[in-house]
Order: sequence, then C-alpha cells, then structure tokens
Amino acid sequence: MFQTLVNSFKNKTVRNKIFLTLFLLLIYRLGSWLPVPGIDADVFTATDGDTFLGLLNAITGGALQNGAFLAIGIAPYINASIIIQLLTVAIPPLERLSKRGEEGRQKITQLTRYFTLLLAFAQSIGIVITWSNSGSLDLNVFGAGTSSFWVGFIVVVLLVGGTAFTMWLGEKITDIGVGNGISLLIFTGIISSAGLAIVSIFSRIVKGGSDGNLAVFELIGFIFLVVSIFLLVVFVDSSVRKVPIHYAKQIKGRKQYGGQNTHIPVKLNANGVLPIIFAMSLLTFPQLLMSIFWKDTAFYNGYINVMGPAKPLYYAILSVLIFGFSYFYAAIQFNPEEVARNIQTYGGFIQGIRPGKPTADYLAKISNRLTLFGAFFLTFVAIVPSIIFSIVLEDAQLVNAFSATGLLIVVSVALEFDKQLESQLMMKHYKGFLK
Repeated sequence: MFQTLVNSFKNKTVRNKIFLTLFLLLIYRLGSWLPVPGIDADVFTATDGDTFLGLLNAITGGALQNGAFLAIGIAPYINASIIIQLLTVAIPPLERLSKRGEEGRQKITQLTRYFTLLLAFAQSIGIVITWSNSGSLDLNVFGAGTSSFWVGFIVVVLLVGGTAFTMWLGEKITDIGVGNGISLLIFTGIISSAGLAIVSIFSRIVKGGSDGNLAVFELIGFIFLVVSIFLLVVFVDSSVRKVPIHYAKQIKGRKQYGGQNTHIPVKLNANGVLPIIFAMSLLTFPQLLMSIFWKDTAFYNGYINVMGPAKPLYYAILSVLIFGFSYFYAAIQFNPEEVARNIQTYGGFIQGIRPGKPTADYLAKISNRLTLFGAFFLTFVAIVPSIIFSIVLEDAQLVNAFSATGLLIVVSVALEFDKQLESQLMMKHYKGFLK
C-alpha cells in the first residue's frame, strides 16, 4: 500500500487528483467545525456509548457534538442509498429501472438524492428536539424574543443544507478525485474523531501524575487492540472462496473458442458493514424516539435499564438482527440461479456438478456457509471490541470511533482506496504504452 502511494505521487495526473481529493476533504472538515447559529455547543454533549447518535457523531468527526453546519453529514445519504437498493429488489418498477443501463442508474441516483433530503429533514427535526431538550438552543441569537419554533426551523434548514453540501462534496470527489467520495468522507470523520481522542490521551500523559501513568497504559493497550483487530478485519475482508469454472472447447470455422479455466470469487464477508448498520439503526430507533418525546417517563428509564447499550439483552437482540440482515443482504447481492444460468449460457460448468439447478444449489450452499461465517465475524466485531474498548478506554469519543462499524469502515475504505490508486496507475501505464 505504501509503495502504491509512492508510485502515485510520481505520476503527475494521479498526484493532482490526490491533492484535489485532500482539498475537498479539508473543506469537509472545516464544515464539521463551522458552528450553526442558534446552537450552544458548550451545553450539548453527544450520546455516549455504541449507540446511533454516538456512531453518528463519530462518523461526522465530532460535528454533531460541535453543533456544526455538517452535524448530520452524510448519514442520511447512506441510509437513503441502502433503502433504495433494497426497494429495487422489492418494487418491480425500480428493478426494471435499475436494469436500463446508464439512464436507469442516473434516475435511481436522482431518487436517492431526493430521499436523502427527506431523511435529512426528518433526522434534523429529531436532533433539534434533542438539542432543545438539553438546553442547547440559543433563543437570543436572532434577537431577543425569538420563539424556539423559528430558531429550530432555521437550524433544521441549515442542517439539511449541510447534508446537501456533503452529498455534493462526495459526488465531486468520486468524479474528479480518487476513490469513492462518500466512503472517504466517512473515513475522514472516523479518523478525525479518533485523532482528537488520541490527542486528549497525549495531553493527559504530558500532565503526568497518576492519571498520566494510567493514560500511558491506556494508549499501549489501545494500540495493541487496534492493530490486532485491524489484522483480523483485513484477513477476513480479503478472504475469498474461489469456485472453479471450466469452459468447454468450441470450434467455429477455423477458430477455437473456450477451453479456459476461471473461477467465481465469493467473498467471506461480502455484506461489509451493512448488517451492523441495519441492526444498530433498528435497535436504537425506539430509544431515539423515546429520548426525544418521553425522556422523563418511567417507561423510558425501565427500557434503558433492560435494552440500553451494553446490556445483555441488547447484545443478544443485536446478534440475532445481524444474522438476519446478513442472510437477507446476501440473498440480494448473490443470485445463484442467475449465476448458474450465465455459466450454462456461455458453455461453462463446475467439475462434478451438473449444469442448471444442481449448479445453482451448489452455489447457494457455498453462499449460505460463507454468510454464516461472515455473520459470526460481524457479530464478534460488533460486540467484543466495544466491550474491550469500553473497559480499557475512558474516552467515549475514542470508543465510538473505533467501535464495530468504525473499524470495518476504516479498513474497507483504506483497501478500496489502495485498489483505486492501483487502477489509476495501471490505466496511465497502458495509455503511455499505447502512445
């Protein structure tokens, strides 16, 4: 990976794209610190623990806790993309639209943008109500006597505008930069959150004393755990089951076609981080609603004591949801019947397996087994690191940044960025060779 970066800076075109990407990411980070008028950031404190608001704060690089212009960032776009992707399977018109080539993809992208703004509006209302309940709204910023409704309305409009601007930045990075812009924005936010928390640990070390000595052991334990989990995530993310495919020789005229051997790569964790995001969003959504509208009720306090973060029942239901969403998303991504039909159409076969339905059943069996191992891995990463980090670390922001979702996103985006750089270098190499 480091050699790829060195080679990229030697190529002028790729180097300019990297600098342009870094410049756009810098603008995104500035927007994460630009305060929204009407918010008293000193009063507001983001939700601790591995919850939806805590994860949202980590993904935005602390922008939610700062009450910044990009407080909700790209989260609505992520949710909208996932929902639209699922609806393309459930709704026939959207499925037909997704199969109409570039025109269909552009229309689906436009639908995703509209749905993103709708989700951003709903999410902004919930966050503004949370800020209002915590006393974070500054009612005097637009003049004395301004009602809380108008202050909240202006804040909602600014937050939705911040989401639209973040979405535009991500698309620009994808078009004129290197890598997937949305993924890089999330990556930047998580790394920024972790960086701020690590700086706080170093400040405790510099101060010295018993707290400084504790911070040293905390930092050593943190580095050891992060490296160990990163190695595990990279190993699983790179694991692929190669299903060998043989193509029969065909003679047409004086030419011979086929006779080649290839394979179908089936990833161990093809679902990525999506099952965890689905599971956590579904599990924390009732808590989010109750914290907004019924925070001081006895039912809410009882619910937190039973279903709050780090509770046994919370982890048990989270595990079940991760398994369910893993199989659900695997069924959407990998269609054994369609793959088997394509193999048979082009004269291919799997040795020892008859073409047609037996091939589809064989591929389905492999997919189900890999999905099972992938679901176990996601469940492990979703629960065990969060428990260990909460014990070893005192900084909640660092725990959120390197929680289950944060770890998977950081590793996945880093590997994807490396592949994008390699493809850019290879494309420039072929252009120079052809010239």
